[in-house]
Amino acid sequence: MAHSRSAEKRIRQNEIHRLRNRGDRSRLRSDIKRLRKVLEEDTQKARELLPGTTALIDRMVKKGVIHENTGSRYKSRLAKLVTSAS
Repeated sequence: MAHSRSAEKRIRQNEIHRLRNRGDRSRLRSDIKRLRKVLEEDTQKARELLPGTTALIDRMVKKGVIHENTGSRYKSRLAKLVTSAS
């Protein structure tokens, strides 16, 4: 239990940020899955989705939702998949 008002406020803020990050992480994973699924069907459509997915990964890194190296790894693997499929 928190012993000060500032600690109580920090607990409230952490909960809000946790829930927001959870939604953002879910959106990121869904976007990555969507790109991989489209890649199996249509490589041209996957090429169009890649910049948007990369931008989303960059935003999540900037917000601190995922680590910088994790974001780089995701972008590298997705780019590799798209270029090898075409």
